[in-house]
Amino acid sequence: MPRSPQTSSPKSSSGPRPGPGRRIEDYALIGDLQTAALVSKQGSIDWLCFPRFDSPACFAALLGTDDNGHWRMAPRDAEAVSSRHYRGDTLVLETEWSTSTGTVRVIDFMPPRDAAPDVVRIVEGVSGSVEMRSELKLRFDYGHVVPWVRRSDGQIDAIAGPDAVSLRSDVHQYGRDLATYADFRVSENDRAWFVLTWHPSHHPVPEPTDALHSLEPTETFWQEWIGRSHSSTDFGEEVTRSVLTLKALTYAPSGGIVAAPTTSLPETLGGQRNWDYRYCWLRDATMTLSAMLRAGYTDEAEAWRNWLLRAIAGSPADLQIMYGVTGERRLTEFEAVWLPGYAESAPVRIGNAAAEQLQIDVFGEVMDVLALAREHQIGPTDEAWQVQRALMAHLDDVWDQPDEGIWEVRGGRQHFTHSKVMAWVAFDRAARAVQRFGLNGPAKEWRARADEIHRAVCEQAYDADRNTFTQAYGSKALDAAVLLIPQVGFLPADDPRVVGTVEAVQRELTADGFVRRYLTEHTDDGINDSEGTFLICSFWMADALAMIGRVGEARDLYERLVALRNDVGLLAEEYDVASGRMLGNFPQAFSHLGLVNTAWHLTTAESPLRKSAY
Repeated sequence: MPRSPQTSSPKSSSGPRPGPGRRIEDYALIGDLQTAALVSKQGSIDWLCFPRFDSPACFAALLGTDDNGHWRMAPRDAEAVSSRHYRGDTLVLETEWSTSTGTVRVIDFMPPRDAAPDVVRIVEGVSGSVEMRSELKLRFDYGHVVPWVRRSDGQIDAIAGPDAVSLRSDVHQYGRDLATYADFRVSENDRAWFVLTWHPSHHPVPEPTDALHSLEPTETFWQEWIGRSHSSTDFGEEVTRSVLTLKALTYAPSGGIVAAPTTSLPETLGGQRNWDYRYCWLRDATMTLSAMLRAGYTDEAEAWRNWLLRAIAGSPADLQIMYGVTGERRLTEFEAVWLPGYAESAPVRIGNAAAEQLQIDVFGEVMDVLALAREHQIGPTDEAWQVQRALMAHLDDVWDQPDEGIWEVRGGRQHFTHSKVMAWVAFDRAARAVQRFGLNGPAKEWRARADEIHRAVCEQAYDADRNTFTQAYGSKALDAAVLLIPQVGFLPADDPRVVGTVEAVQRELTADGFVRRYLTEHTDDGINDSEGTFLICSFWMADALAMIGRVGEARDLYERLVALRNDVGLLAEEYDVASGRMLGNFPQAFSHLGLVNTAWHLTTAESPLRKSAY
């Protein structure tokens, strides 16, 4: 559904401005399929990692102040008012400023990369005459290192350690107070351009991208890509923007998709639930492949499957819940103590120690996504089946162990219900692969193990008094992940225990109709902060409501979730009902995956979700 542009006024540029003054939803995304930048409504790029999503940031004002690195391009008129939008179905951002003397447009984009990564900013005069200012503060190593800057003919080259950045422009630039400025005027039909390029400091400065001539090819790239979509839903605009966002979060050289391009945007303002999401999670695997296939992107689906096979190659005992963008395993976590954090939400974490956790659900997610790929004939199966058999042999040894669960709880292992359900999924999909495709494997043993797990879950994770499945064996706490029970086929949607679980989650885990993961006061996760409602869990609720026949409620919830998107169609991980603000890393692949899949489910006349074998 179309959304009207929102407006905002720029803040004074005097003194360091704190990142917390800008809402998470105030940002738009630009990217080149290897990294991404966040651009605020005030025209400031406050987050950018070069050259990859998980590289150190050179602009980190998002997690601190302007002194931690930013690049602002805006009118000098403090009363200027802005509106913005993407140019059609692209990742080219336009911000239009109205001032007392005229109107100006700033076009921001990152050309799909041939060699070095670039950020291009073009300033166009629309009417009248407008005084503009570019204010650039480069701070390498997540806002920590001030580079050495060399200027020549108004152009700059900045170097510190392994990083070098060059800024080229047709506008004169000057240095002051460890920053680079450009003051210039644009009148109607005037154009000024800026190109920021990163390169390894031991390499020569690359030839600059032609800013004006790179705009049309960048637009064409995105338009042609989205034009390949075969998606057919009742919800075109929001699905298109979500699919474009998922593509933007793809690391093109490997096919991996990061959970988000940011780290440490908080799940609670001022709290400690601040995690690095610039990695690829296996938990997203099935939903990612489903969304890509439903949108008609078989090449992207195959690239994701191939990334998955490469990442998990090796001993099944070493299977991780997440990997780096090319399959890296060591995601060592540390705290960037020099950054105060978004809204003073500390610590700021770089890396993610959850990569070392045991999450038994990932075995089910891997088996499920490879089963889906096999059904759609995505890629060769022999190598995949060898990997799957090895995984099943290891899972047979560990499925009955406690783990940290899908939400990466850091307060100790439990027998999480969702983990056991996904272990069932793994054995179920393995047995079906043998029976349906004639693959070699002990189907009877796998089916027997699936039956054993099924009985255990129904006996130990079901609260008969409340008619609901709980978060863990013997627990009274609820967990939104149990909403997936009918989706994965563990029980049919019309089973009274499924209906009871949906109603219990509605009753106990919702805030204004949106769904929390769990109640933090009932879960010992080592952190006392509360958190907002989780958007993916709310999309799961819409799916579950549709499955149990309450389609009207499902559609209403979906429409409310879509209305939470910001003015350029992006969603974070969470939404805080009390403050009306987005929370968590942004934009969040999980949320956009949920949107795409729920739209497809609601559009499909008959239930598209898997039927149970029971």
